[in-house]
Amino acid sequence: MVAISPAPHRAVVEHWVRQSVYQRLGKPMPRAAAAPNPLVVNVSARHCHLTQAAVEMLFGKGHHLTVHKRLYQEGQFAAKESLTLIGPRSRVISNLRILGPCRSLNQVELAYTDAIALGFEIPLRPSGNIKDTPGCMLMGPNGFFEMEQGVIRALRHVHLSPEDADFYGVKAGTEISLKTGGPCGLTLEKLLCRVDPNFKLEVHIDTDEGNACNLQPDTPCELIS
Repeated sequence: MVAISPAPHRAVVEHWVRQSVYQRLGKPMPRAAAAPNPLVVNVSARHCHLTQAAVEMLFGKGHHLTVHKRLYQEGQFAAKESLTLIGPRSRVISNLRILGPCRSLNQVELAYTDAIALGFEIPLRPSGNIKDTPGCMLMGPNGFFEMEQGVIRALRHVHLSPEDADFYGVKAGTEISLKTGGPCGLTLEKLLCRVDPNFKLEVHIDTDEGNACNLQPDTPCELIS
């Protein structure tokens, strides 16, 4: 059996074409085209990360997450499994998507509008920093799982390879800005930089931020260091 590689992301193809056109014309490439890798900006809708122990409590002993959709970062996926989140005022959000693979801690990521609807007061935190954050109740087909902490609004961030970080002049833990174009164009400041050799260049913003700039597949975006 021959393995079929997934088609390149649209942004990757556009980046290749843009570089080729400028090279053929013999013109200096603008910053976006000169970058080593294309910039992908994705809206991260509300979701949760779970430990294997939590998955088994919610879906049954021995249950493992199954892939619904592969995400842009290698090895990451949206699972077929989803949950119901119960807030402090007994208000609920159903079909809360789980992202895999399983992690070493349990974390729910919401936008501020989600939190207001549920009755949460959530802090803005980098993913994984859940100390002194609110908890919640999760309901799955096999039962309930109570999170004592871990409900946050995730700090907007950008994944970079070391090559990308060198190009933009940033390091892990520093900040950069994202400029979006279009009729609702704006600049989002203080994107946390995460650097790893396995990362592909990608910005994650939440639904509130995506709606504010009316982010579309063809919205021009640029990182500004």
